[in-house]
Amino acid sequence: MPQETPGRTTRVKAFIVLGLCLALLGGVGAWLLLGRETSEPCNGLAGDERVQKSVGAAVRPGMSCTALAEAIVGASAGDASGRHTQAQAQALKDVLIALGSGNPAELNLDPALRVPLASALADYAPDLHAMLGGIGITDFLAKAAPQAPPWQSEDTYHLTVLADTLRGVVRAVAQDPKAYALLRMAETRTTAQRLSAVPADATDFSLSVPPTESARALGILDGIADAVTHGKDKGQARAWRTAVLDTLLDGQTSPHSDQDAQAAHLTTAWFQNLRKASEGERFDRLRAQGVDMARTWSQDRKMDEQTQQGLLAKVERSALTAYREIKP
Repeated sequence: MPQETPGRTTRVKAFIVLGLCLALLGGVGAWLLLGRETSEPCNGLAGDERVQKSVGAAVRPGMSCTALAEAIVGASAGDASGRHTQAQAQALKDVLIALGSGNPAELNLDPALRVPLASALADYAPDLHAMLGGIGITDFLAKAAPQAPPWQSEDTYHLTVLADTLRGVVRAVAQDPKAYALLRMAETRTTAQRLSAVPADATDFSLSVPPTESARALGILDGIADAVTHGKDKGQARAWRTAVLDTLLDGQTSPHSDQDAQAAHLTTAWFQNLRKASEGERFDRLRAQGVDMARTWSQDRKMDEQTQQGLLAKVERSALTAYREIKP
């Protein structure tokens, strides 16, 4: 066998190295190309046939995510009294189903969709409350399947989706602190409304379910806040929390005037307490919202000490259990 010369050995090595480099470059190029192809613009909503049908003819592939968000909000928004048609509820349901078709826990929503989708969800605040609270929602559970149409009661159609789908979308929306604040404000107002509607002579479950359900809904949102900030450095997490609190307190999401007097009082009292807390304590105060609102409500009702303490213990457990379901 002829012996290889040093020059020939060098040329062979050079060809091998060149081949490896070309293969590496080819792999990187393919990864970039395929990565772009698999990450559809606007989370693929503009090309989804179900979304196109329910949201309207304005939805088409290639449209901007801002225009798509406007179309979704316009198609799903109810009237001034908060009532929704079947078509409006179906439009938002189809959007949520499309977003949750993969793994909802890993959903990364296009930034242009986050605040508009939060606004659309907030327009269905009572339904959002029922799905997050998860107590006594037989109708919601039965109608949550993707193929089930929105259902009607009290002159409106209701939005209902599977719990994992809703939580995944809310988590993705909440990456934007302003979007999270919108949902938090919607739940605050709904909690106040639910508490103020409890009859004066209510006892047992009629008395305990509204505050424990509200605490559960708020606890889910507390867990989502932790999930959103999980993995961020301390500065990023602090900036997100500060932006949430600033949005809640600067009046942009102030209580609407359509609340009854008692509900408006509960909402106002809660925000006064939040504002009075020091800046370093405010986010912890936010996490105690379910208990704090229930305490104000029970005091306004002049509830006896034993009943009040027993009820607040249930409320605190409800909030903590819900928080632990989500917390990473």
